[in-house]
Amino acid sequence: MRVVSALAHLAVIHIDVDPALRLGPFTIHWYGVMYAVAFWVGWRFAVTPYLTRRGTSRAEIDRMITWGIVFGLLGGRLYYVLQSDLLYYLTHPQHILAVWEGGMAFFGAILGSVATIVVLCRRRRYPFWLLFDAGVLFAVVGQPIGRIGNVINGDILGYRSTLPWATAYGPKAILQPGFEPGVAYQPAAVYEALGTIAIGLVLLALLRRRVPDGVLSITYVALYSISQLGIFFLRGSEPAIFLGLKQAQWTGIGMLVLGVPLLLMLWRRGRIASAAEPSIDSALPATEAAR
Repeated sequence: MRVVSALAHLAVIHIDVDPALRLGPFTIHWYGVMYAVAFWVGWRFAVTPYLTRRGTSRAEIDRMITWGIVFGLLGGRLYYVLQSDLLYYLTHPQHILAVWEGGMAFFGAILGSVATIVVLCRRRRYPFWLLFDAGVLFAVVGQPIGRIGNVINGDILGYRSTLPWATAYGPKAILQPGFEPGVAYQPAAVYEALGTIAIGLVLLALLRRRVPDGVLSITYVALYSISQLGIFFLRGSEPAIFLGLKQAQWTGIGMLVLGVPLLLMLWRRGRIASAAEPSIDSALPATEAAR
């Protein structure tokens, strides 16, 4: 039995990376570095080419993405606090916005980003579905990169496991309450990254077929909701809240039952009007579009 136990221990993946890189008096968290890389890659290689081909100036793209990132981060962090250990964060409020400790819920980021898009569309007369599609491309390109930060931290884990790809962390990892160094768990952050890559391949196929504005957005919301329903059965860092399901799973069900049909209804009603709308820059005054 001891031999079997030792072999099982050796079979798992051991991660003993310090989540913080210390350069003299400065401390840089790998989690923040990976999110910065994710933002830059999504910004420059997904959103900018997509909107530039649709006649949008770089200045407008940079302005929109900046607001989207700010409120997407805020929504992602607050939703994570709600879905994890709310009592802990209420009693330790200094950790609520401590994003360097890890923990972002992408459903919250989606909600925060969509709210930003709605405000931008109302104030600047931007085409909603065009911006929504651009935000979706930003997400599928950037999210897998950001998950590398979760893998380094060890802050998104599944249940205990002896699978060959199970991960065990050293004492420096930022583990959530209830998880222990040296114990192997399923790498839920890796599952999240692989799920997003699969969704990205579907969106890429749709993009090559030149589908109408809005199809990418609705497809992403539906597929991401389905992925969360499945993946959260393997995630052990969030508690079940009702009928054995976790908050993200109930949000996924709500999106599939209410959110996706509502988006489809809005898309069908507004398709003719959306096709008649001018491009973003043509809807702006000449001096603004020329900036």
